[in-house]
Amino acid sequence: MNKRLITIREYARLTTETVTSSLDLAQVPSSAFDWLCDVSSNFSRRGAQLLQIEGHRSLIWDSYVGVLETPCGIILEILPKHFEHEDCVQQSRALLRRMIQSALYLKPRQVSVTGLELFEAPLSEWVMSQYLSELDRLVKRGLRFDYRRVEEEQRFLRGQLNVAAQIRQPPGRQHNFQIRHDIFSPNRPENRLLKLALERVSKATRDSNNWRLATELRARLQDVPRSIQVELDLKAWRRDRLMSYYQAVKPWCEVILNQEMPLAVTGEWQGISLLFPMEKLFEKYVENWLRNRLGDGCQIKSQASSFSLCKHNEEDIFCLKPDILLERGGQRWILDAKWKRLNQSDRKKNYNLDQGDFYQLYAYGQKYMDGKGKLALIYPKHRNFSYPLEPFDFDESLQLWALPFDLEKDQLVGVSLPLLPLL
Repeated sequence: MNKRLITIREYARLTTETVTSSLDLAQVPSSAFDWLCDVSSNFSRRGAQLLQIEGHRSLIWDSYVGVLETPCGIILEILPKHFEHEDCVQQSRALLRRMIQSALYLKPRQVSVTGLELFEAPLSEWVMSQYLSELDRLVKRGLRFDYRRVEEEQRFLRGQLNVAAQIRQPPGRQHNFQIRHDIFSPNRPENRLLKLALERVSKATRDSNNWRLATELRARLQDVPRSIQVELDLKAWRRDRLMSYYQAVKPWCEVILNQEMPLAVTGEWQGISLLFPMEKLFEKYVENWLRNRLGDGCQIKSQASSFSLCKHNEEDIFCLKPDILLERGGQRWILDAKWKRLNQSDRKKNYNLDQGDFYQLYAYGQKYMDGKGKLALIYPKHRNFSYPLEPFDFDESLQLWALPFDLEKDQLVGVSLPLLPLL
């Protein structure tokens, strides 16, 4: 089956009609269109919206990024809608890779910046390349073996005689021994998962370098069976000192096996499926950026759930979960990251701010900060939102800031403000 790559970005329109392709408009075959509609229905039943259907011949993609492969061979690559000039595919890919790296808590040593810039293949090939690279490093260091108990029938005595089973031997087979013994084997949960992910990569990759390395690694792991119970093997993945060098490859293995996706495509088709909600990626990126820059005296809590909006029959109801809660020396700051474009010059439309976000932050301020202090909404920086807006006063003691985050320079604009004196 011939595969074809189609690259779009968030909120692009897909249609079965003949059109001039761009990042915001692309033509897909009817088979892919129908399959995407079915996938969207599955997402809707789980409370998520993947796309909006417009009539019988077009649909609008939502704010999900990553890679989706259809059974008919269409590989749909969805990039963030962040860069404004036309030639922005490579920059968008690099940004998405950097944000995924942050969301998976991967150390800089594991994915070099140079590698991100030079590897211009689609996201799926990049993920497979990172997995193969980490697996190759692990195999060169040596797979971990483990003793495995085997019970079998042999014509010779080895290990321990299984007396109970030997007594039950029928008369015609009493010359055989029922034995149990241990063998030193690489057949352990971690290696089985790595073998399954390797087989999926070798079938899915279209990059010659990835295919060559995958073939070499399959030969080295030929004695390892692939996992047939992924969830059970993942639970059995050991994290002790002897297995510490396995931790670098684990996140990539989970991505390949669709075990670490916020939302993954379900069903019979087992193609490439790496879909991330862009809102969550941005939130995780900002959170990890803060963790790397704040001192040891500051605590960061993600999705804190200490308070609820109200009580009903003496029970908490409507839990309040701010994206980021900062605490230091008895002081608190609450920050929420929103993947949305503001317009600092459009005062009539309230800069494209969402009134619901202000209600939400006001509730956080009342419950978590006793109505005193400073809150912040963080949005991606772009041409029409390049500096912080003037603060919004809920009252004399509670104030909200709208701050831009520069994803290209990797910095929060306006951090010298009194909002975050600890930065």
